[in-house]
Amino acid sequence: MSPIWVLRTGRLVLSPVGGSDLADLRAFKTDPSVFAVMLGGVRNHAQTADDLADDVMHWGRHGFGIWAVREVDRFIGITGLQHRPDGRGVALRFAISPEAQGRGLAREAAFAALRFGHDRAGLGRIIAVARESNFGSRTVLGGIGMGPAESFRQRGHTMIVYESLSEPSGSRLV
Repeated sequence: MSPIWVLRTGRLVLSPVGGSDLADLRAFKTDPSVFAVMLGGVRNHAQTADDLADDVMHWGRHGFGIWAVREVDRFIGITGLQHRPDGRGVALRFAISPEAQGRGLAREAAFAALRFGHDRAGLGRIIAVARESNFGSRTVLGGIGMGPAESFRQRGHTMIVYESLSEPSGSRLV
């Protein structure tokens, strides 16, 4: 992948997911304590491999996608930007392992992905969707400047759509 797609923050390195991340992603996405509330829910090994293939193709088609998030050299989660299957738009996604939570790492990773979307990918509107009851995710989204825009019901849960708007820069670096 192009080096412009690798993001560095004060504590994290975000790199586009690839084949070398499959074992980490399988452990991560099959863990209900991590992935139960994510779009599509807990995944099995085959679904995780299919997701990874889709993520790699998404990067190739759109110049943005899902990053593996590492603290030092330890995989701690994912963040990124993807087109939502329900057509609501390009959505910010993030999930951090339970042992890495509570230190602001989700906020740091999600903010880096959001800035990339606006500043480098030229996206004027980015959304994120969180369950109304998911206060951790909602706190992260508010903390990075996203605001609630609407809500909808999905599988018996109220979902809040957060939104971030930015003037398109006119130049896409990806």
